[in-house]
Amino acid sequence: MHILLLTHYYPPEVNAPAIRSADHARRWVARGHRVTVVTSAPNHPRGKIYPGYANRPFSRATVDGVDVIRLWTYLAANEGTIPRIANYVSYFLAVLFWMWRLPRADVVLSTSPQFFCGMAGGLLQRKHRPWVLEIRDLWPESVVAVGAMKPGRIIRLIEKIERAAYRRADLVVSVTESFLAHIAPHRAGRPIAVVRNGVTPGALDAEPGSAEAFKAAHGLTGKFVAAYIGTHGMAHGLDSALDAAERLRTRPDIAIVLIGEGAQKARLRAAAAARGLTNLVMID
Repeated sequence: MHILLLTHYYPPEVNAPAIRSADHARRWVARGHRVTVVTSAPNHPRGKIYPGYANRPFSRATVDGVDVIRLWTYLAANEGTIPRIANYVSYFLAVLFWMWRLPRADVVLSTSPQFFCGMAGGLLQRKHRPWVLEIRDLWPESVVAVGAMKPGRIIRLIEKIERAAYRRADLVVSVTESFLAHIAPHRAGRPIAVVRNGVTPGALDAEPGSAEAFKAAHGLTGKFVAAYIGTHGMAHGLDSALDAAERLRTRPDIAIVLIGEGAQKARLRAAAAARGLTNLVMID
């Protein structure tokens, strides 16, 4: 079977959708399927192209047995509502522009968020090429919940598009059981599957001595370390880590480490400095 996978993010980017999509693609290839990924030039989260790549109109390469097609998109850092929306919409328009050149496939799978990447799968739906829509976060509900956008005309329009996509997709895949109550009313009994996030055993095994070297490099030797590794965004509530560090000022044997990037990183770093949190370490 030939699977056409639309994802806004893909390795060498290391965020959740990139890792999940790449793991699925490699496993499908290992099972004898052909996989073509349609993505953008790697630039997340800073909006800067990774070394060795270029933001070309259309480029193609084979990675781990996966045919990877990268399309030009408007580059934007993972911060600021308008630039990020422009980045998202440009992916949708790039798929629309280049859809004539994308290979024929047996099934097209698009993953959301971002929202417009998920909707792009509908452009490629055919009678004999079903569309699978993967929902890893609820848009626009999550955008409103974190305060990135306020309820209004634009949100209502996106909600209408969202509901239409739920009705039209041949299969909806949710990453969690909790989304089913939101999706099911718009599916009229049509199939919904749940495919949770997981981990490849052994993928996180550390090299001997690497933990000690890491601790030494960041002044953490001999300390109990509580770490958060991931996006520093509006939805992640990382001010609680700063509050915890402040309450633990008198415990020099405990340190809190935040590793990652995101729209809130600069603000969190400034807040930690203003509060004099020497027991909190922030690493890019």
